[in-house]
Amino acid sequence: MRVGTSEDDIDRLLGTLTPRARALLLHGATTWRTRAEPAVGLRELVMSDGPAGVRGQSWDERSTSVLLPCATALAATWDEALVERLGGLLAAEARRKGVHVLLTPTLNLHRTPLGGRHFECFSEDPELTGRIGAALIRGIQAGGVAATAKHYVANDSETDRLTVDVRVGERALREVYLAPFEAAVAAGVRLVM
Repeated sequence: MRVGTSEDDIDRLLGTLTPRARALLLHGATTWRTRAEPAVGLRELVMSDGPAGVRGQSWDERSTSVLLPCATALAATWDEALVERLGGLLAAEARRKGVHVLLTPTLNLHRTPLGGRHFECFSEDPELTGRIGAALIRGIQAGGVAATAKHYVANDSETDRLTVDVRVGERALREVYLAPFEAAVAAGVRLVM
């Protein structure tokens, strides 16, 4: 589908599909690709993890990629222009590997020392995380690749991470946890996970 297709056009195109074809659009073709639907002009999208580099669709050491310093090290520079340029480097790697969507930046905060994936996160500070995350988004998307702000929201613990019920007061939610995601949306991020 073309970018800018109206809601009415989308409804009309989806109405031409059988219920089975519509249902097939609800899941991916593979772990890293969405399903194409040529009948309505919908092409597949290829995704890749991307916090420190572009893996691509396979776990194969023969398919190398540029590797950036971890997100915490990038944030420690406080250098938005540098991080935006590094976003452009990730976009170039993504295009080289046929990737349309990078699953980065990780905008969760360092809120507990038990966060096993903090190397993917920028900092404990929502302002710094938002600014550096927005810079990375701008760089990636200027290179023609979609960025994905993740993991919405308050996903900062490894303990029971697939089942944990995080309860956050409204003030902390707004002032701390949502702030980096708001910065990502203001930067024009294309997806939120």
